[in-house]
Amino acid sequence: MSADSILTTVRQYLEFDPMEKVTLEPIQRGASGRTIVRVTTEEYEPFIGIHWTDERPDNDFYPPVSHFLEKVGIKVAGILHENLKWRVVLVEDLGDENLLSLKDEPWEVREPYYRSIFQQLDKLYYSRLGRDAEFNPNFDAAMYRWEQEYFCDHLAGDLLNMDASAIRQSPEFRDLAERLGGATKHLVHRDFQSQNFMLVEGDAYWIDFQGMRRGRQEYDLASLIYDPYMDHSKEDREKLLALWEDVSEERPVEKLFQEVAIQRLMQAMGAFGNIIWNREDEWYKPHVPVAAKLLAEVSEGTAYGELLEPFLEKAAAYR
Repeated sequence: MSADSILTTVRQYLEFDPMEKVTLEPIQRGASGRTIVRVTTEEYEPFIGIHWTDERPDNDFYPPVSHFLEKVGIKVAGILHENLKWRVVLVEDLGDENLLSLKDEPWEVREPYYRSIFQQLDKLYYSRLGRDAEFNPNFDAAMYRWEQEYFCDHLAGDLLNMDASAIRQSPEFRDLAERLGGATKHLVHRDFQSQNFMLVEGDAYWIDFQGMRRGRQEYDLASLIYDPYMDHSKEDREKLLALWEDVSEERPVEKLFQEVAIQRLMQAMGAFGNIIWNREDEWYKPHVPVAAKLLAEVSEGTAYGELLEPFLEKAAAYR
């Protein structure tokens, strides 16, 4: 009944009677478990309707996080209307062009948008939460451990039909989760990848930020630089790190950044396995070997890489 909830909310917001025409065009974007549609009428500019259920608790945080981000100067789609009882929000339409659409463009075309993203990310790091701010629980050791289990369950188990007991039981991965979860100083988007940035008049606007929480700042940076959808070359990854250093006047500690990238890529591969196996969404299939290649590269020469190697070899050949 998601479409009905959106349609009723639209009619209330626009004060339309039942006879006035409203068109809802489905938008397939990501895998956040929400219904997203473009709303068009004869009288008004198009806007976006979003409905969610109680299946994923983090979706309830979309409205308060959106208001916070807008307040601190992060570019997001403005909320036009809220019907929180029905879990519906109406927001500005940012169009259809996202960062992923620039995948095959030269660096000179992509660079201004990455600069826009990094400038906003740097601003977010120094933004303070008010006492009444509503966010998800902190990105702690238990959540990092959950991400590792997500890889074991859905990538290794479901998609590859392999036993991941060696990873589950390894002290190396348990220690990694404990160390990464020991710092929760900054706000983390948690899905900081190319599909979640819409391009509007030379700027990058953030979407799908409902999972934002306090955590380790390097996680978002690694998510963007080791983005399986973009599949950046080693040269472009270095350009991105240099750009971040230019914007923030700092560079992540190499070993820490490597470990966060390993963690994030494991999470991404677990998500791919879950979506492909349980939701039967084949769009994600080509990204499995790309993510496997990136994870093999960043974990090479480490204890994590030795444990991951058999899974990544099979994932690299997945079609």
